[in-house]
Amino acid sequence: MKIVLTDVQTVLCDQVRSDELRQFGELTEYGMLRYDEVAEAIRDADMVLSNKTVLNAETLRLAEHLRYIGLFATGYNNVDIPYCQSRGITVCNAGSYSTAAVAQQTFALILEHFNQVAKYDRFVHDGRWTRSDTFSPFVYRLNELSGKTLGIVGLGAIGQAVARIANAFDMRVLAYNRSPRAVPGVEQVPLETLLQNSDIVTVHCPLNSDSAGLFNRERFAMMKPGALFVNTARGGVMVEQDLFDALESGRLGGACIDVLSTEPMADDCVLLHAKNCIITPHVAWAPVETRQRLMHIVADNIANYLAGTPKNVVS
Repeated sequence: MKIVLTDVQTVLCDQVRSDELRQFGELTEYGMLRYDEVAEAIRDADMVLSNKTVLNAETLRLAEHLRYIGLFATGYNNVDIPYCQSRGITVCNAGSYSTAAVAQQTFALILEHFNQVAKYDRFVHDGRWTRSDTFSPFVYRLNELSGKTLGIVGLGAIGQAVARIANAFDMRVLAYNRSPRAVPGVEQVPLETLLQNSDIVTVHCPLNSDSAGLFNRERFAMMKPGALFVNTARGGVMVEQDLFDALESGRLGGACIDVLSTEPMADDCVLLHAKNCIITPHVAWAPVETRQRLMHIVADNIANYLAGTPKNVVS
């Protein structure tokens, strides 16, 4: 079998390799194919494995032998599912591989906001502590998480993992989910109630027609004055200009963002110079152990497909 990996640069590194995929056939790996290169690169492929490569009628048109697409991702909005169905191409995604990692990053961002670790580290390395009049200079404000209210939008696996961490910090946890779920230590409320009562709002819902632009000027205005907004889900769930305005006006006390609508970040992204905004480059899912787990899931999906018992099928 001929297997083409279209964007290995987004998954592989020295610690995460594709060796276990070689049992299934002949691998051809591309670091990051451009859109106009995809069709020719996968022309003879029986299988295509990708993360974010756009696979649609245009890029798949020459792949007459293609019968399987395996995704190094949970989301599959980059794949034209109806077109694949019309061609008899099975598409399988990889779910639940990054739950622990994203929950960890969510709290890393929250803690950075409230503990100011990077700023205090810079204070010390700039030599300012050696010139301080006191052993404990109160340069940057610190706050405890204990007793604060965390609002979780989206109570899937990641949202529930975030809730467990919040419970360990002795926080009150509110959650909004389209369908009610019984989760210990979590009070489920309408979205408006969550926004009005949360010191921190963190987003963990998928990007779809209901969530696109969900966090806009109106929703930011509903939040408690000085609240923190955290997004490690998808950039499209927020309106970036509206978030910028809420930060600049002081309505929000800060934002911690791991995802943007355009990635990599555009040169003119309005959030780049926003006040009190921490941005990381879509790395919440990217610890080595997480990507190793992802590779195992992708390999297992292929094995099950070849055995006639496909799993994680999205078409």
